[in-house]
Amino acid sequence: MLTAVFSLTGALVFGAADFLGGLAAKRISALLATAIAALSGVVLLFLALPLIGGEWSAHDVLWGAISGVVGCIGIALLYACLAIGPMSILSPTTAVVSAVVPVIYGLVVGGERFDAIGYWGLGLALVAVVLVGFVPERGAVRPSLRGILMAIGSGAAIGGFYIAIDQTSHESGIVPLILNRGVNAALMFAAVGVVAVVAAVRARKTAVEASAQRMPRAARPAPAAGIRLAVACGLVDATANALLLFGIRAGDLSIAAVLGAMYPAGTILLAALVLRERIAPVQWAGLVLALAAAAMLAVA
Repeated sequence: MLTAVFSLTGALVFGAADFLGGLAAKRISALLATAIAALSGVVLLFLALPLIGGEWSAHDVLWGAISGVVGCIGIALLYACLAIGPMSILSPTTAVVSAVVPVIYGLVVGGERFDAIGYWGLGLALVAVVLVGFVPERGAVRPSLRGILMAIGSGAAIGGFYIAIDQTSHESGIVPLILNRGVNAALMFAAVGVVAVVAAVRARKTAVEASAQRMPRAARPAPAAGIRLAVACGLVDATANALLLFGIRAGDLSIAAVLGAMYPAGTILLAALVLRERIAPVQWAGLVLALAAAAMLAVA
């Protein structure tokens, strides 16, 4: 019961974080928004550590760091495959693979077993993941092999994040998440630094050419709003990570991972409420199936 509640709630909160991150990326670079979000998440988790508690051990620190590296790979591949498109196929592909990998691990390696209603709930949840993650596109083209492989790789890496976090002990509390977000922030800011150096070199070259041609420089948009949104994204994302961690530790990895893959639901609901975007009928069907699956898994 607690696993279903924590995991589905965490998925919806994850969706809210993605929504805020998307808004931030429109104002500052996606890379910088991700880095700032990771850093603000680390700060929140450190502040919450005395309240929630957690023991530091080499084992849990290692698996927390591994989850951070694997998570970065998953997100990088996700952004790359969505840039290639079509999103309507690659987005749900990533979500399904991210759910299937931990399910297989839980059933085969972890020895997890359910009543009949539990297996039906898992199957229904996977269908819901596809429908909720579906992004309607007009004239969508067939995905390339490269895009499909990236989507599968992204899903496998995100699934690997669940498996890595599942290796940590209950006594560690949110310590693994601190390592996860810390590693994520370090990798992202390193990437931002590399991009900044390259951009500075190009900007200097452009400035020289513009000066020679006496062309005015383009005005740069103020990044303050984007930074605030990125900070909010990190705080919400850290909360979602904590909820999913509690979900995994309260029960089975399979249930937590499948329900956690419902994160697009939070994004599309907020987009509909705030940006007045239309929710496609197939996504409404996915939301209904997600609730039904969560109810079935709660009693499994």
